[in-house]
Amino acid sequence: MDAETGRVLYAKNPDHCLLPASTTKLMTALVVLEHSGLKDVVTISRRAARTAPMKSGLKEGDRVTIETLLYAALMKSANDAAVALAEAVGGSEEEFVKMMNRKAVEIGANNTRFINANGLPGVGQYITAYDLSKIMREAIRFPVLREILNTRVAEVSTQSGKTIFMKNTNRLLWSDEDIVGGKTGYTRQARHCFVCVGERGNDTLIIALLGTPSRALLWKESEELMAFGLKVMNHEEEPVVYLTDHDSGAGKMTKASYTKKTRKKREE
Repeated sequence: MDAETGRVLYAKNPDHCLLPASTTKLMTALVVLEHSGLKDVVTISRRAARTAPMKSGLKEGDRVTIETLLYAALMKSANDAAVALAEAVGGSEEEFVKMMNRKAVEIGANNTRFINANGLPGVGQYITAYDLSKIMREAIRFPVLREILNTRVAEVSTQSGKTIFMKNTNRLLWSDEDIVGGKTGYTRQARHCFVCVGERGNDTLIIALLGTPSRALLWKESEELMAFGLKVMNHEEEPVVYLTDHDSGAGKMTKASYTKKTRKKREE
């Protein structure tokens, strides 16, 4: 997706609903920033501290800032941090999820529904690659999110002085200079997921992948999509939408124009 205009440059089954895994935390961060300040202090609850499996190491009773929790949720993909953020802003994770779903509708992510703040799988939770791109497009409007997503390693502290070291789960930050930042996700059911932003010159592109079989393939396809998108932006390739029959695997490729006829095809 062209981040400036929202134009789709390449897509395969962009409206197919799949599990979001920890890319969910991007929406969590969006809602948090709209309803709290970075320096607001949060006390970690027992429920948040016990949220597994990926954890930041925060304990019940620890006091940390919203900013620290955002680093933990987005860089380390910590589930305990995501729950703590939800409780701090929504009063409970359940109420916060309602805010997440309202935000999804607000930005036009109409084929998305969240059931928690961290992306752990459950009945009724789904997203599409197209919607995930829209969420990232909204997220990069916030300078603090761009900064966090672009940070390779960080050291944060609780109010009592306990230090927590974090390393970004986005490997492309070390290997691809065009990548500004991104959010990974993985569960056994969702498989490997990723949404990222890349910049070259005046062009800013968003890449979103869901259900990739392996992490190695995830990185490879992300870089290939970025390269193809830049060719479209430079008028070296035509934008396309590739639609497949999910049962048979048969597919067809169409130009990604924005006529009524093409929109109808995408909806089917």
